[in-house]
Amino acid sequence: MKRIIQWILLGAMALMAFGCAHDPFNIPRADYEQRVKVLGVAPIFMDANSDIRHPEKDTLVTLVREYNRKNEKELAEMLKESGAYFSVRFLDAGDPDELYRTLINRAERRDDAGVVYNKQFYKPEEIRTLVTQNSVDAVLLVVVSGLTKRDRVFSSNIVKYLDFDYNILTMSAQVLDANGATLWEYPNFRAGGPTTPVLARLQYPDFDEAAANMDDRVDVKFKTIPGLIRYMGKTEKDLLFRERKATAPYYHLFDEMVGLLKPPIKLFGEESKGGSQPEPAPLSYQPQPVYQPAPQAAPAPVAAPAPSAQPVTAPSETVVLPEPEQILEVPINTAPVK
Repeated sequence: MKRIIQWILLGAMALMAFGCAHDPFNIPRADYEQRVKVLGVAPIFMDANSDIRHPEKDTLVTLVREYNRKNEKELAEMLKESGAYFSVRFLDAGDPDELYRTLINRAERRDDAGVVYNKQFYKPEEIRTLVTQNSVDAVLLVVVSGLTKRDRVFSSNIVKYLDFDYNILTMSAQVLDANGATLWEYPNFRAGGPTTPVLARLQYPDFDEAAANMDDRVDVKFKTIPGLIRYMGKTEKDLLFRERKATAPYYHLFDEMVGLLKPPIKLFGEESKGGSQPEPAPLSYQPQPVYQPAPQAAPAPVAAPAPSAQPVTAPSETVVLPEPEQILEVPINTAPVK
């Protein structure tokens, strides 16, 4: 029953996405597709200087870096399979942390339209070097960072909840061209209804302890490192019951990003809208001109044919068969006119 409800919710979300689709790029989609044929995917960065309040911060940062290395190439594979680009290249940097320190100019906490997230600003000259040295049209930069935001968390029985400033791990991304211009970003405010991308929640309210002590005060605790390891390493299966290569927390954010970057699904009747261009005919099919026979004049009535009259053959008529590859001319059999 739970799986059926999940399928229904997924179907409803898909219909909503099709009906409320918007251009997610900072430039027109047609310009983006023309400018970005080859996309480079940099290693996933970890911003160790961000707002991470876990008491074992150093261990947590090391853990996130390990899972970044484990999942980052799968993002490039998902982008390849989307068909949005002529080529997708993973930029295998020797030291992702050193590369991030070279590229980053500053990062700041943003609150736009009620969505709290971390936004990174990069050095244009370093972005140009990264793009040109790897022979790509643009580069995708993904960053995991710490963030504290107000949120509401419910108890397991959904009866109680606690509003609190919880510490989380979030993910942000940008596509930049050789000039350092941001062509696309995540979270995306152009697609409609953005939310804060949550990779992992580092805190939780202990409702059970409060209930056991008959206390209305609920303590907020940090998750343990073993618990975060189990969460970050959790895997799921696809629709064909095959285990996905990316772990579940990363896969769901990757899937959302790829869904924004890939071409939209054309619904029925969309081809008839203004502005769409007809698809070119295959090269193997070259339409031939259709020749219509000239109208024939009606013969004059003959009272009595002369004995020495020669048989007159009616002019042949060309019939065009509806074959797209080849037009056959079939002559019409005629008989002598007496």
